[in-house]
This record gives sequence, structure tokens and C-alpha cells, in this order.
Amino acid sequence: MFIKSHEINTLKIAEIISDDLIIQSAQDGLDLMGNIYYQGFDKVILHEKNISPAFFDLKTKIAGEILQKFSNYRIGLAIIGDFSQYKSKSMKDFIFESNKTKHINFLSTLNDALNNFSK
Repeated sequence: MFIKSHEINTLKIAEIISDDLIIQSAQDGLDLMGNIYYQGFDKVILHEKNISPAFFDLKTKIAGEILQKFSNYRIGLAIIGDFSQYKSKSMKDFIFESNKTKHINFLSTLNDALNNFSK
């Protein structure tokens, strides 16, 4: 895992770069958040490919647990990828509602994520 740093104004944003799954459980999300916070980052960008498919099955509750932790600790999170593959109405609604908050976002590109954090 490599952390690529981006800065927008005074915000430090960590983009997680890896060929491996980084998030496979709620504990993995909490560990990542702690690591990022400890290193002084304000926001996190994760790639969909680094997140277990179980995250995108809302019945597992992994997504809810992880996103709740990021919200509670006020660490912004952008997940970038192609979410059109998820056909479940509940997942589409979850993504839609998350994107409305501007704190947890599901976006298509790195530029979209950086632009979102700059607002």
C-alpha cells in the first residue's frame, strides 16, 4: 500500500494506491482511518478495486459500519470507481444518499474526488 498525498488549499488528502484489497472488514476501515489520521490527513480517497465486494452488499453491513466511523471522526472519504455494475436498488439508493452529504462520496474519477473535496 502506498499513500499518495494531494493538497487543496489547507486540506491534506490521502489517496490509497494498492494492487491488493485494503478493506475487507469494518476493522480494516477503522485501521486505515486511524493510520490516515495519525499521518495528519484530513480526507481519504479509496479505489473501488481495493474494497472487498462484500462492502457493496449492504446485507453484510460492512459499508454502513465503515462509513459511520468516517462520519463520526469527520474524516471525508471518496470512493472512486465504476458503480454502474451494482444493480441493487438499495445500493444505488445508498450511493445516492451518501453523495448528498458531501462527506462520503462515490465518484467516477480522481479529479471528481479532488474537485469535490475542494468545495
